[in-house]
Amino acid sequence: MKALLVERLVHRFAAARVAALVAGSGSGIGIGPLRLSEIEQPSLPGPSWHRVAPLLSGICGSDLATLDGESSRFFEDIVTFPFVPGHEIVGVVLDGPETGRRVVVEPVLSCVVRGIEPLCPSCAAGRTGACERIAFGGIRPGLQTGYCADTGGGWSDELVVHEAQLHLVPDTMSDEAAVMVEPAACGIHAALAGQVVPGERVVVLGAGTLGLCTLAALRCHTLPSTLLAVAKYKVQRHFAAEFGADDVVAPSELGRAVRRMTGTLALARTGAAIDRLAGGADAVFDCVGSSRSIAEALEVVRPGGRIVLVGMPGVVRVDLAPLWQREVALCGAYAYGTESVPEGPRRTFALAFELVEMVSLERLVSAHYPLERYEEAVHHAANAGRRGSVKVVFDLRHEDPAWRRAAQVAAPKRRVPRDDKKLETSA
Repeated sequence: MKALLVERLVHRFAAARVAALVAGSGSGIGIGPLRLSEIEQPSLPGPSWHRVAPLLSGICGSDLATLDGESSRFFEDIVTFPFVPGHEIVGVVLDGPETGRRVVVEPVLSCVVRGIEPLCPSCAAGRTGACERIAFGGIRPGLQTGYCADTGGGWSDELVVHEAQLHLVPDTMSDEAAVMVEPAACGIHAALAGQVVPGERVVVLGAGTLGLCTLAALRCHTLPSTLLAVAKYKVQRHFAAEFGADDVVAPSELGRAVRRMTGTLALARTGAAIDRLAGGADAVFDCVGSSRSIAEALEVVRPGGRIVLVGMPGVVRVDLAPLWQREVALCGAYAYGTESVPEGPRRTFALAFELVEMVSLERLVSAHYPLERYEEAVHHAANAGRRGSVKVVFDLRHEDPAWRRAAQVAAPKRRVPRDDKKLETSA
């Protein structure tokens, strides 16, 4: 089968890193570790696993960081090579009673997926994104589908997925909408991790896919008095306003915008883009994850405020003195699991399906590429905002054999309650 494969080739990672530093993200794709290959189909690890053929698979910021050689060495022990990237996946089940049904993959490789009993404390509490066993169990280490050599990933003709990872897609939902469920789940988890209370003033730094999903989730699930978005490009500013930002500003206007929003004073004129502020926003969601964005978050958050690190950082260099002196809380928001909402605990993916439909997040899907044009696709994704795009996806629907399409049409229609999108099958 065809797959885009990342191998542990140190010299290629280094070359990609140099190219990204010199010419920008995505510039090293031709000399980096990613190659279009013919590989064997992954084996089913156990009876609760199924084969899935991707229809659409997104290109995520974490994928770009990996291909640019910018990922932290922290991940070395929880990733196995060679791996097929791709964790934002809508696909078709190829075996079992649900053959032909469309599913969205929840990619975290938690205790249940790994066949580990008893569950670790995090998984037992429903916080699968914080699973403590992602390097153990019946499959090789891998924090998610798309970073594990045993599962495959969405940038391929086929992968294997545990039934606990599968969510049935409603018949009325498009493939483009379904591929946005996973990033929407990330945005919801981040928005709720910020513990925003009614009346607070909130800043979202970055308006790529993750920033826009977080913004939409904040507007849907919290009640800030003012929601300020920082967007670099025209397309991002458009969607930020559409998704509920009260004000949308360019990065160079951040400091002045926070001063207007909060009525705070400038503590010192630094000569930088953002003056040091005496007060600031109650909560800042950093959806970029760079040294600069973390520093900006520290500049505009109030004493005693909160910063939620949503974008995946690499190795960063940041002055943490304001974190200490102003008693700012800094927390990470990774993946998803079970969320506490007013109506009670709910799975993040159940909430994500609702958010995608409520806000029409499929509008963010801006460009489709076949696997063969992966260099163009990655370069486009790395420069999406500049090119008037947001989400770039690999489109494998043209690869779909006739028997699979027939199975999809012939499969009995079954409505699934909103809170029960898990695929319930047995081999």
